[in-house]
Amino acid sequence: MTDYIQVYLTTPTPEVAQAIAERLLADRLAACVQIGGPIESRYRWQGKMEISQEWHCTVKSRLDLFPRIEAAVRSLHPYDVPEILATPLVAGHAEYLAWLDQELLPDHP
Repeated sequence: MTDYIQVYLTTPTPEVAQAIAERLLADRLAACVQIGGPIESRYRWQGKMEISQEWHCTVKSRLDLFPRIEAAVRSLHPYDVPEILATPLVAGHAEYLAWLDQELLPDHP
């Protein structure tokens, strides 16, 4: 089951989140991208406490596609160090996973 992942990322605006979602879907790197927000993020950056409003995306994909997902997100993302985290899926509804596979690029040998 570790072939499947969810990628979590945050963006500064809904427009950036939408652009990333559209790119990942068009390139068949994601079968689904959910966008939520706004959320309040509190973090340390360059030695200072920061508070910002962000939007989050949850990307449904496969582990072998992660390098291409990361490259696509970085090419569209305005942050110097964007949050791009992949979590393996340990279980899932078989029909959902079959649909996910059908919508993604073919698995690499």
